[in-house]
Formats: sequence, C-alpha cells, structure tokens
Amino acid sequence: MERISPTLLSWASVLEEGTRAQAVTTASMPFIHPHVALMPDAHLGLGATVGSVIPTKGAIIPAAVGVDIGCGMIAVRTQHSADDLPADRRRLREAVERAVPLSAGARNDAVTRDHTRDRLAVLRREAEGIGLDPASYAKHWELQLGTLGSGNHFIEVSLDEEDRVWLFLHSGSRGVGNKIAQKHVAVARRRCEREGVELPDRDLAWLAEGTPAFDAYIREMQWAQHYALLNREEMMDRLVTEVERWTGVPVQRVEEINCHHNYTEPEHHFGEDVWLSRKGAINAEAGRPGLIPGSMGTASYVVVGRGDPDSLRSAPHGAGRNYSRTRARKTFTRDDLRTAMAGIEYRDTDAFIDEIPAAYKDIDVVMADAADLVEVRHTLRQVVNVKGD
Repeated sequence: MERISPTLLSWASVLEEGTRAQAVTTASMPFIHPHVALMPDAHLGLGATVGSVIPTKGAIIPAAVGVDIGCGMIAVRTQHSADDLPADRRRLREAVERAVPLSAGARNDAVTRDHTRDRLAVLRREAEGIGLDPASYAKHWELQLGTLGSGNHFIEVSLDEEDRVWLFLHSGSRGVGNKIAQKHVAVARRRCEREGVELPDRDLAWLAEGTPAFDAYIREMQWAQHYALLNREEMMDRLVTEVERWTGVPVQRVEEINCHHNYTEPEHHFGEDVWLSRKGAINAEAGRPGLIPGSMGTASYVVVGRGDPDSLRSAPHGAGRNYSRTRARKTFTRDDLRTAMAGIEYRDTDAFIDEIPAAYKDIDVVMADAADLVEVRHTLRQVVNVKGD
C-alpha cells in the first residue's frame, strides 16, 4: 500500500500518471472521510477513477457511483465436473445467445417466463413505493430485464482448480440505470453551478445530504442497484436452463454469489458514518465472498474478504483497462484475439478486438497487489464465453 496524499491510499503497483492525478483530485474534495482507497485495477473514469473507493460525509457524487449503477457479478458452482460436459460447446454458446439478448440496447421481445414476471412485479412494487416511474427513464426497462449489454459484460462457463463447473456472468442495470445516473449527474452539476460551488472537475459535482435532490438520488439509485442484482439473477436462470438442456441433467446450485461493484451504501469507517461509493470495487469485509473477473481469455477469481480497514474493506473488481477501446483496435488484430482465446468457445468476430486480454492489466499482478485485501478461494478458467457486440 502507498500513501499518495493524506487522503489517498493506493494498492496499485501499476498506476498511470493520469489515473493518479484524477484520484488525487477526487481525494481532495472537502467531504472525503478519511481517505480514498485506490484499488490495484484503477484506471481513468468519468470524474472519479474506476477502481476507487470513495467515502463521503454529508454528500454524494453521482458520477463516483457511475452510470452503470449496480453493475457486478454472479457466479454459481454446479455439481458438474469437466468430464460431464458435452464436447459440442458451440451448441451451448449459441443457445445462450438466443436465450439472453446481447449488446447495447438489446431487449426481450416479450415477457414470457414466470421468473421474469415475478422479478418485474417486485421491481414495480418497489418503484411505486418510492414514487418512481422507470418508463420515464427507459421505455423498455421491463423488456431489458435479463439482458447482458456490451463492452466487458459477459456470460461464461468456467472450470475451477478441481475441474468443477462454474457459471459466471457480469452485467448491471442496463438502460434504466444508465438514464437514472445521467439525470442525477446533471442535477448535481446544475446545483453546483447555481450555488457557485467551485469544482476541480465538473463530473465531481455533488449533492448535499438532507436535500430533496440527495434523497431522490438515493431512492432511485438503490432501486437501480436492485434492478441490476435481479437482472443478473434472471440471466443466471436462463443460463442454467440452457446448461440443463445441453447436459440433459438438472443443475444443482451448490454455491451462489451475487455482488455489486458499482454502487454506494451507508457504512461506518474510522469512527464515522459515511456514504461509501465503490466505483469498480467489491465489498471485502472479513469473511464476505466476492468475485473478481479477469478479461476474456484470462482467469477469474472467487475470493473471500480479509476486512482490511485501510482499504475501507474493499477489493478490486477486475483487471482494469490498459488500452482505450480505440487504441486497442488500432494495436491488436483478430488473429491476436484468436491466439488469446485458444481452447475457449467464443464468437469469432472483430467486434471483440477491444476486449482482448492484452488491452487490460495483467490480472495476476492485480491479484498479487490485492493479497492483503482478499484470499483466493478458487481460480476459474473459461471454456465458453458469450459477449455482446
């Protein structure tokens, strides 16, 4: 761990200068208590650094939570081992691609599954209870429940160190969460402009606790966090169904973990109650299970938190980008991607070149940096990968 400033601690052994400068700026905000914790996978983000843990007292920065509210991971360990899996993995990949709408803006044609209806009923009741009309943000929010999205979101079948089969996926609150976040980032900017608040970065605009704008953001943000969690559960149900059809055997859910890595919660740290925003970080309180994915083609990890107080009981959420998407497309080729994905069933397309493992930090370095934050329980290697364009 390195103390970069009185209010910034870093666990990143590889840290670009621009990322460092951005984190220093965030940590200089007057309501930070006691410090920002920079995770090993830190990289530039909107306003606040992706891979940072930001404790705020009496205020919250919507952009520090991020635009994909509640984004995170879910994993299920099944009873299967590698020997139980049929040889034709392409058949499973294509079935999953049909069952789960992929890519930005994708949605279901209709709500046809009972478990989808049940989850939507819960979300509708919760929305009504806080006076939220999700359709005012995203007309098709109901049809996007159970959809993946694009970028680094994925669905995978993986094997652990004992060749046990895990089902693993990564997604968030889709269009409705994005629109909720954008609205409140804009509200915070207007509020700061109206009140003459000087900001080092306009994306660090904040809302003051105890105001209607703050309360409205918290209500809608927490609803979007639950949407994201249920979205992952919905996709996992569909993945399980396709695996059952593929193997001909009911899936037993031996273990299940579902955790956010873009969210905020009220927590208690260093003697004070704060709003703790984890922007690209997971909760790593002592004994808490968590998930840290690598990039496509590399290892992912099932971990348990060590409860390190200086890190604000947090840990990294993945590898973190080394190359922007544009730079990655200019640097790497489809053949490079094929080499990186050798032995993994995936959709062979130019669309995923910017997701090549070489565009990300070395996940082994990230995990070494995080050794004081989490204990690794299982190391997973992919055998099937599904992504959206």
